[in-house]
Amino acid sequence: MTWKKRIIGGLAGLVAAGFVFAGAVDHAQAETKKFKIYLSLSYSGNSWQSEAANIVKALAATPPYDQMVELKEVISGTEVSAQISAYESMIADGADGIISFPVSPTGLNRTIHKGCEKGVLFFMYDGTVTEPCAYNVSYITAGFGENTAQALVNMLGGKGNIFLSRGVPGNSVDKRHYDGAMAIFKKYPGIKVVDEYYGMWDDQTTQSETAKALAAHPDVDGIWAQAGEDGVIKALLATGNKKLIPVTGENSNGFRLAISNPELQARGLQGTSSGSPPATSGYAFKLMMELLTKKRTLDVHNIQYPLPWVPADKVNPCPGDKFENGCNAFPEGKVPDSFVTEVFEPNLLPELSLETALKGEPTPGATIQPLPATVEAAPNEPGINCQKCDPPANLYHLTKIEPTVQATN
Repeated sequence: MTWKKRIIGGLAGLVAAGFVFAGAVDHAQAETKKFKIYLSLSYSGNSWQSEAANIVKALAATPPYDQMVELKEVISGTEVSAQISAYESMIADGADGIISFPVSPTGLNRTIHKGCEKGVLFFMYDGTVTEPCAYNVSYITAGFGENTAQALVNMLGGKGNIFLSRGVPGNSVDKRHYDGAMAIFKKYPGIKVVDEYYGMWDDQTTQSETAKALAAHPDVDGIWAQAGEDGVIKALLATGNKKLIPVTGENSNGFRLAISNPELQARGLQGTSSGSPPATSGYAFKLMMELLTKKRTLDVHNIQYPLPWVPADKVNPCPGDKFENGCNAFPEGKVPDSFVTEVFEPNLLPELSLETALKGEPTPGATIQPLPATVEAAPNEPGINCQKCDPPANLYHLTKIEPTVQATN
């Protein structure tokens, strides 16, 4: 995967291999210490969350981390108060680090700040928080919302009734995606949002909510979807209508196979696959471990993961178990339709295999490899990854697609 040129060096005093040795004695002590790490989930229950958690579990069981990490998983649900309580228990239990999918960008800040004062490292993946002491490792500022919205506008020629299939209310990921998408849709008066619902990033819930929307608005022309997009496809097919419509979504295997299916394309299905890589959890975990073992210093707290972008004509099923030679999906029957494809990143996570994502088991023979020396800094976005900060002047600018329809607003 290609990193942007604005990658910055967030590290001080790196040696060529990408490690910082803060002193031979400290390093040796860090290597022999057993670290207590908590994996804290808020929302759970979909394939994405399972794969992201499995990646962390597999890495924690891969040598040498298998001798260095005591990993405990806690699932607290979608209530902010429950995750606050979970964090407080972890801090009281002497956690060295908490790696977490946060339920809120701001509601957890006070507790995180207290934990930081006690020396606990907080690493958030995918979702973000605005507490400055926490580290956010996420793709959400890379522009999923605006780029997929423009892709849908292009497919519709700038006119049509659309649905918005959103994620989990209150989460920074849903907010950022929605804000980015609406920034594009508002430029096109011919685009009408006729229904908007929360699919909870779950295929079955999304299928059910999409079916309700289709019953109320059978004249819909396109659907912009967050995770759960395979449920959108299944809801469309379940209507029995021969005519299908364009859908943009994330990166479930079933969705990628559907938008590249010639028979479905002949019925009107178009699409682009983008969205959240579960691999962000593994990247965050390895960064945390390199800090704890004093192999790295890290001045940048908001770290951006690249945005996947796979139009229908670029879907390429893999013959094996890894993304290699440009392949980016698996043949039908290899994995469940809901399997989220973006679990592999050879430069950051060469230790992973399909089994790690499906079962949380380490890859036989794999050992933890050092991360690249540099990280890509995410831009400041108020309410997403910072509090009193100014957004970039080009917020919501397109990075993956050009408009083919002239905006009028």
